[in-house]
Amino acid sequence: MKARKVKGLDPDGAFAESLRRIVAMRAGELRELAPAALEPGASAAQHDLRIAAKRLRYVLELAEPALGRPAARGAKRAKRLQELLGELHDCDELAPLVADRRERLLAADAEHLRRAAGDADDLDPALVRAAPSRDAYRGLDTLAAYIAGRRALLHERFVRYWDGLEHEAFVDTLLAGLRPPLPQLSEAERAPAAPPDGGAA
Repeated sequence: MKARKVKGLDPDGAFAESLRRIVAMRAGELRELAPAALEPGASAAQHDLRIAAKRLRYVLELAEPALGRPAARGAKRAKRLQELLGELHDCDELAPLVADRRERLLAADAEHLRRAAGDADDLDPALVRAAPSRDAYRGLDTLAAYIAGRRALLHERFVRYWDGLEHEAFVDTLLAGLRPPLPQLSEAERAPAAPPDGGAA
């Protein structure tokens, strides 16, 4: 997923204000991508959300010295989201490798059995006992079931975590916390104004 360009950045302006604009854009991307990623099988949307969480986390970690504790808290939440989605992505990467390995073993065994049949008119079912990889299928099928079960569990954890972020209004709270603080007034500025001509009113 390509990151959106952040408009309105002023190279000569305040560094903190530029950071706020970048954070607002990255947090907005996160919120927009989340609904599609909540669907159980939406691996592409979940991958995009993981990338968005990573971008938000990194800019918040960079922003912490300038923007303070709200940036640090936001970075921790974005990191946790990124980690959960990363574990989901690992399952999505591993499952096809297991399936491909199983298909390769099946094809190799099929060829082995064909050669074992020789010139026979049909394949004797008893020959399957001689299939070299017959014991490997069970292990691969068990591993595939484990990956599918783990992915389902991780998806449930991700949905609960995102629901928690929504409940605490994570994005809105983050952006509100990064607003510029009120200017600090000096002693003279806090003092009540003197009456005109310096006399009593």
